[in-house]
Amino acid sequence: MVLDIKRFFQATNPDKALFADNVPEDKQYYIDFSSVRGGQVIEELKKTITFFSPNEPTCQLFTGHIGCGKSTELLKLKAELEKEGFHVVYFDSHKDLEMSDVDVSDILLAIIYRVSESLENSGIKLKPNYFNSLFTDIRNIFLTPINITEVRLSLLIAQIMVQTQASPQVRSQLRERLEPRLSKILEEINSEILKPSIQKLKERGKKGLVVIADSLEKIDNVPKAWKRSQQEYLFIDRGLQLRSLDCHVVYTMPLSLRFSNEYASLTQRFKIPKVLPMVRVKLRDGSNCNEGLAKLRSMVLARTFPELNEEQYLSRITEVFDRAETLDNLCRLSGGHIRNLLRILNTSIQKEMRLPITSQSLEDVILEHRSERILAIEPHEWALLCQVTTNKKVTGDDGYQTLIRSMFVYEYRDKLGSWFDINPILANAEELNP
Repeated sequence: MVLDIKRFFQATNPDKALFADNVPEDKQYYIDFSSVRGGQVIEELKKTITFFSPNEPTCQLFTGHIGCGKSTELLKLKAELEKEGFHVVYFDSHKDLEMSDVDVSDILLAIIYRVSESLENSGIKLKPNYFNSLFTDIRNIFLTPINITEVRLSLLIAQIMVQTQASPQVRSQLRERLEPRLSKILEEINSEILKPSIQKLKERGKKGLVVIADSLEKIDNVPKAWKRSQQEYLFIDRGLQLRSLDCHVVYTMPLSLRFSNEYASLTQRFKIPKVLPMVRVKLRDGSNCNEGLAKLRSMVLARTFPELNEEQYLSRITEVFDRAETLDNLCRLSGGHIRNLLRILNTSIQKEMRLPITSQSLEDVILEHRSERILAIEPHEWALLCQVTTNKKVTGDDGYQTLIRSMFVYEYRDKLGSWFDINPILANAEELNP
């Protein structure tokens, strides 16, 4: 088997989530990291729906660092729920929302859009009388006339969302019209869309409806006009509205909210969020986590030789890297962050333009990434990073939220629970080694 560098480059695209249960090639790339992440997080989300509450609505939060593999795991959850007989609507909210300016009505509109689109494509006809009337009443706010007579609810809402994404003015005016009616809107979402659709799905032999709203963890943490942070406003102040849908819902949530002073309020509105931590590359005592490093090694080599088994591709490491230690160094310095590992590797392939990748080439790319990270660190944050290095803990003040949000610090889990450590790419920084 000849190693194809172009295929390897494409397979290491850091921005591509894997459809591990539906796309044969992606299935070859998928590695189960649950044993080195501290538990079967996706299995827990699944069992809440399929075992504990199959016939009652559930609302669950799922979080973790951006790029740690949440989308790949949620797509796996979607496939497993479909095997269990559920109709699952998965969508990337980043495509439907302006992340710097989000309100609860925007999220609900995106959910109505994606659910109605999926149901209509499955042949389930909706009768959105209330929403046709609602949008008729407020049609004067839109810059381009919308076709209220459109028979498909999804296409009607698609017209609206195009305008709200393009125009802050339209977005603001729409919210002003929808906010006073939000209780009624939620009532009609349940009575006109969700309940009748679930009934029709069950008549077809389905067990229910699950909505997975991905990428909400990417919502910017900007202050609203009244100084409340956007993330806290949505998930804490408006959490009751987000959990009012009469179907199973999984929302991704910004990781920094776990370190908010109002985290207790969040857990009063939702159950404790499920967390996808980093792949362990080290143990609590600082020694190597051999199992975690082995799985990361397999992740890289499976994307190089997807047709080979583990024993076969491990014997061909030196066709990809100049020596085995070069790959191990990449895995350790990634800190177990999947996207960052792939980003460094992808950049190295692009720069070197040939295989095997040399340790010097990889070091050059890592140095570039380290320099970029260091530029973003404020002087007072170095002191916090030194404390994390010593104590392996993070507390809930604003400074530590910044460390988490900026990915200067990573979270790991084992049988004893969570601990934290600095991003290994920063470990050799002069500021940490005076």
